[in-house]
Amino acid sequence: MNHWEACWSEGNTPWDRGAAAPPLIELLDSEWAGFLKDARVLVPGCGSGHDVRALAEFGAFPVGLDLVPRALEVAREIPSPGRVQYEAGDFLDASRVGFDGLWEHTCFCAISPDRREDYVRAAARAVRPGGYLYAVFFLNPDHEEEGPPFRSTREEIHQSFSPHFEFLASWIPERAYAGREGREWLVVAQRRAEEVASEPSGG
Repeated sequence: MNHWEACWSEGNTPWDRGAAAPPLIELLDSEWAGFLKDARVLVPGCGSGHDVRALAEFGAFPVGLDLVPRALEVAREIPSPGRVQYEAGDFLDASRVGFDGLWEHTCFCAISPDRREDYVRAAARAVRPGGYLYAVFFLNPDHEEEGPPFRSTREEIHQSFSPHFEFLASWIPERAYAGREGREWLVVAQRRAEEVASEPSGG
């Protein structure tokens, strides 16, 4: 049994706040949300599906993906306001393709930092050219190294994703879980048709 399976089997899921992430709701209220209408959106690390259901209520066709069968059991038990789909699997195996968009909330910060390039490759493969990456990155957890969640920086995120995605907008969300105010970064980026060279660190 891996770490995440143990957490779900023991009911030890403090990251599950019982509702969709506040930055997602802020995004859905913004000018950048229009593309999500009728879009097929992948939600890696969906857990019990709160963000999936919020996207469905907005009018997207979300697919929630999670490693842990118990998490998906919980997600499926909760009524959905729209069309949703849940799948078991590892996002990092890069086998998901052809999505209009991807919503990142909990997955990037939860994986070991040495797997982040695997995450970026999986995201680039999952989102079709012209599609969108929507993400809220948890930059500054209470701890710095032991994780999860693991900290990150805006510079690292931009450097990692920019060869595959053009950053269109980014901001510190005004809506946040208590204790996360000012510690997250909301990003809208579009999948490039062709890859470009990454920028030098600090550039």
